[in-house]
Amino acid sequence: MTVEEILAGESKNVEFKVRRPEKSIKYMKSVVAFANGKGGRIVFGIDDDTREIVGILEENVFRELDAITNAISDSCEPVIVPDVYPQTINGKTIIIAEISAGMQRPYYLKAEGITDGVYMRVSGTSRKADRAMTQEMYYASGGRSYDMVMCRDLSVSDEEIETLCAEMKAVAIANCKNDVQKKAVKDVTKNVLLSWGILAEDEKGKLHPTNAWVFLTGQDAFLSRIQCGMFKGTTRAIFVDKRDYEGPLWEQIEEAFKFVLRNIHLGARIEGIYRKDIYELPPDSIRELIINSVMNCSFLQSSHIQVAIYDDRLEITSPGGLLPGVTIERMKEGYSQIRNRALAHAFSYMHLIEGWGTGIPKLMREMKEYGLAEPEFIDMEIALRINLYRGETGGETSTENKIDGETSGENENDEETSGETSTEDEIDRETSEETNIENVLEDGRENVKRDNYDKTTAEKIISEIEKNPHITQKQLAKELGLSYAGIRYAMKNLQTEGILVREGSTKRGKWLIR
Repeated sequence: MTVEEILAGESKNVEFKVRRPEKSIKYMKSVVAFANGKGGRIVFGIDDDTREIVGILEENVFRELDAITNAISDSCEPVIVPDVYPQTINGKTIIIAEISAGMQRPYYLKAEGITDGVYMRVSGTSRKADRAMTQEMYYASGGRSYDMVMCRDLSVSDEEIETLCAEMKAVAIANCKNDVQKKAVKDVTKNVLLSWGILAEDEKGKLHPTNAWVFLTGQDAFLSRIQCGMFKGTTRAIFVDKRDYEGPLWEQIEEAFKFVLRNIHLGARIEGIYRKDIYELPPDSIRELIINSVMNCSFLQSSHIQVAIYDDRLEITSPGGLLPGVTIERMKEGYSQIRNRALAHAFSYMHLIEGWGTGIPKLMREMKEYGLAEPEFIDMEIALRINLYRGETGGETSTENKIDGETSGENENDEETSGETSTEDEIDRETSEETNIENVLEDGRENVKRDNYDKTTAEKIISEIEKNPHITQKQLAKELGLSYAGIRYAMKNLQTEGILVREGSTKRGKWLIR
């Protein structure tokens, strides 16, 4: 160690001891925790409070080395072989016990047994691992993943298998970018599901679903769930909107993605004579982060994937933390390990993911292109959190995004009441949109058309108004299957031409045709 490292104090992978405790249990928990995690060092001869180098007496160094090595070898199961060596700093000798990340997890204290003796390193302290963490380490050390574990108490019929295969193929085709990709999509069969680990055969040859099947089909609403929330400010003190999504995993992902798009800002940029909508955060990366959080979620834990939106950031938290061998630095370079291997096969087939390890480098690149801060990665040991800090879109307008007339916190089943839904807020939004259009016209682009609106569209609007003079612009957009912005633009032109007149108040008035 260096003096600088000592002065930095204890951390999640460094622990100080003034001397070797008589009872080895006082530092053996940390040995086990390091072996179960990413490794670490216990340094004897340094005061953990003052960081003073106390040192070990020269005549006792070799005796202490043997005592530490033997205690570690005798107290832990499977056997942990540490690298214990002396080092001289500022004329004083310290002893360093270096523990590597183990390959036979879970490691535990023999005296406490595998049930109670497994420890993990969390925020610089050694804490007892719960049953879920212990199970996950056990599966990982055996080259398996929890989603591939057979559910022996469940059975599956041929009809259910055919239904899932058909649904997965439909999702795969829907996610294809072109006709060539669509034609290349092959059928999913029972044997394919077996090879992926979504189905499993017992010793008698009987088929059973695995946990991956249960999660894909949405049969376990407690473990398989994505929680979404929007908060006022930068803390979780005040909820603005909240949604919990259950059901098939691909549907949860899509709903969570839509939730984010509904609640972040949407700007506009004029390119030539066309208007291009631009979200303040890169949508493709948002979707991929949500998908990655599912693929690497520890479904053994009682917590769920959380997608939280604050005034300053989008926060995605996935239970389970980083797998052994994965670091944040290596993630940024494209290195990845998959926690849920069966789900990864299914997601790859359905074109939910494009390539292994490409998501984080792509995210870094897109955030830079958007002129935003670099994403923040927080290794919480038992969870991984990624923060995307929000910013301006750089477009000519920056209004709050609305999808299908919804607002954040609004009940999705609410319907507008004819003639009474045109509020002052709606007029303000219309004015903002009209200002943008006026700017375009002043630039000499009088022929701007939005979404190819023509005389036929105007005739359709007039026809609907003849049926219901109190109809709102949102209702018109819904009836005609057109965008809300486009309806406003078309009706503004009709008013300018004197064909359409608004009579009465904005809330209770009606449209007149001349």
